[in-house]
Amino acid sequence: MASKMLKEFREFAVKGNVVDMAVGIIIGAAFTSIVNSLVKDVFTPLIGLATGGMNFTNQFLVLREAPGDVVYHTLEQAQAAGAVTLNYGLFLNALLSFLIVAFATFLLIRNINRLKNLAYPPEAVAAPTVKDCPYCLSKIPLPATRCPACTSQQPEPE
Repeated sequence: MASKMLKEFREFAVKGNVVDMAVGIIIGAAFTSIVNSLVKDVFTPLIGLATGGMNFTNQFLVLREAPGDVVYHTLEQAQAAGAVTLNYGLFLNALLSFLIVAFATFLLIRNINRLKNLAYPPEAVAAPTVKDCPYCLSKIPLPATRCPACTSQQPEPE
């Protein structure tokens, strides 16, 4: 019983699609680290420099004050006091981070596709040698003037 299950597991584990999936997961993890580094080490410092280091983390609206007359200078202070806040700054940070990651991924994929096209140029599509008969829809050679299946006269080529 155990040897049969072990044999089935071995057959499952070495199937092509399982191995392909494992390779895809490994490549995906490596690609994720490349994208994260591109965002963190290249784009984020440039955006920080361009925006003067603007950080939206402490941008929020107080929807309901906590008991007492307290002024909240940071989101952390407001949340610690128990105030109900609308944290639009955190949302903007998440949105900006998503856009940066999406753009970085686009640039990487675009350049990978360019390199792939240089290495493996697309093959030219062969010109068609047959056409469909407009009457019986059988395949006939392009220069034919009559259909061999239905003997109809073929229209002149345009």
